Amino acid sequence: MAYRYDADLEFLRSVPNKSLDDLVDLFKKEASLTEGLSMDEKYKRYYPDHQKYIERIMEEIQLFGGNSFANLFRGNQGVQYKEILCDVCDKMKVNYSKSADAQHIEQDLLNKILDDHLKKLNARELEEFLKELNLVDKTKTVISYTPQAVSAILQAAIKAGGFASYQIILITVNAVWKAIFGTGLKLAANATITRVVGVLAGPVGWAITGAWTAADLAGPAYRITMPACLLIAKLRMESQQNN
Repeated sequence: MAYRYDADLEFLRSVPNKSLDDLVDLFKKEASLTEGLSMDEKYKRYYPDHQKYIERIMEEIQLFGGNSFANLFRGNQGVQYKEILCDVCDKMKVNYSKSADAQHIEQDLLNKILDDHLKKLNARELEEFLKELNLVDKTKTVISYTPQAVSAILQAAIKAGGFASYQIILITVNAVWKAIFGTGLKLAANATITRVVGVLAGPVGWAITGAWTAADLAGPAYRITMPACLLIAKLRMESQQNN
């Protein structure tokens, strides 16, 4: 087996080791019967210095994107990340374009997850969520805090990028992590994370987390690839903010 060069994963080479912990843990804990990362000699020698075996981590992502039978016909290699991402989007009935780049497809996946679960929040929770993200209309225009209206605001913020976009991604990924795995992300300590922790720990963070249930997201088809795609989207955003 070998890592296939993948332009959509190469940014992981510059991600700090601590930020890669959740990705490595995903394979070790949730795919313990099928993963091969923990058996790798470089992993055994250098863990937790993940950058010393970053290609093996990227290979693991690709391998989980295809089944063993299919991988045999690829020369025992896995699936390119964008193909994995599109497969997740197809399973979750995301409206996206296969010709778009991976980052835009990740945003479409994020928007779909938000759309599905904003419906479970009441008007007060929706308003508080926007306030926490500093996205309440500064013009004081009367707004109806419906899931559709809030979804439109969040989609615009995600598309615009910046800190609000990162907050939305982090809150969503953390909520999905708690719903599936029973615990939040391991957050590397830095100034950006510190500014988001209050939202995660506060009533809005709990409301968003509570909108997901294990039944929604923990099916076999999603337990590895869907969380991996969301985590990669988060890491991509962090990488861009740090550049």
